[in-house]
Amino acid sequence: MNSDADVRWGIVGPGRIAAKVVQDFPYAPGAVAVAAASRSPERAQAFCDDHDLATAYGSYREIIDAPDVDALYIATPHPQHHRIALAALRAGKAVLVEKTFTATVAGAEEVVATAQATGVFAMEAMWTRFQPAIVAARALIESGAIGEVRQLQADLGVDRPYDESDRAFDPAQGGGALLDLGVYVVSLAQYVLGTPDHLEVTGSLAPSGVDREVGLLLGYDDGRAATLLCTLRQATPGAARIFGTEGFIDIPPRFHHPDRIVLHRNGAEPEELVRPPQGAGYSHELVEVSACLREGRTESSVMPLADTLAVQRILNEASERLGVFHREDAGVEV
Repeated sequence: MNSDADVRWGIVGPGRIAAKVVQDFPYAPGAVAVAAASRSPERAQAFCDDHDLATAYGSYREIIDAPDVDALYIATPHPQHHRIALAALRAGKAVLVEKTFTATVAGAEEVVATAQATGVFAMEAMWTRFQPAIVAARALIESGAIGEVRQLQADLGVDRPYDESDRAFDPAQGGGALLDLGVYVVSLAQYVLGTPDHLEVTGSLAPSGVDREVGLLLGYDDGRAATLLCTLRQATPGAARIFGTEGFIDIPPRFHHPDRIVLHRNGAEPEELVRPPQGAGYSHELVEVSACLREGRTESSVMPLADTLAVQRILNEASERLGVFHREDAGVEV
């Protein structure tokens, strides 16, 4: 596309997360939200009215075929991502797919393969990697500020009273702690330590059969490790700590969208680096995708598709060891 043109965005699935994301477009130069789609025309129109979007579509197919939409932000429940993303990519629409990318490894692999075969941009909406504080932490690690990184700890938990009608506890909608919260801790470990060689899992299930609390140990053949917790059973601080041979970095709560980090160098006083996000923090991933599209790139170097697949494999393997087997929604109309 023209390197000077705005990227015109459509919102697929106008729910709670989409409402937060769309409010950050004013902080993302070169990105403009123009449309929204839902299987309910009334819901799509209400979303467009609330957020001053030009066009409401009463089906996913309509927005996929819309000539004045360049990219789609897909924010439907996890099991619907697969079919919508495939249809969008085949129609030449770039996609930013809300995490977790899909419900299954096979689904993620098919979306990635389709993006690569068509040459159309695709990225998982892991906003954490684009937060200025996380960018600063990554720069410190790469500069050797804490030496060789050897270990990582992270937790993310919420107190979500059990309700079988709640999407978080509904197997058909990809419910469970891992796909909603575990994706954050696993993606951070993947970003810092890379793909693990070993996985240990413990946890418990909700009455509906989805995972309710999970502990993960990611192990590496050279002795590195990540200890990760996620839970729907109780609130946890949501902190992360990255340990190196010459110091460590604290990412204060909530680590998945922090406004600061604290550097601890061995033998030195702690150094706080304050790096607040623009808007609510979603703007940074919108800037990344829009820049990639204007530059003709088909994936992000910060959130590459290989990392998305690695994280998806860990999440699904952990789920299945606990007896939770996710499925894609083959019935969603596109």
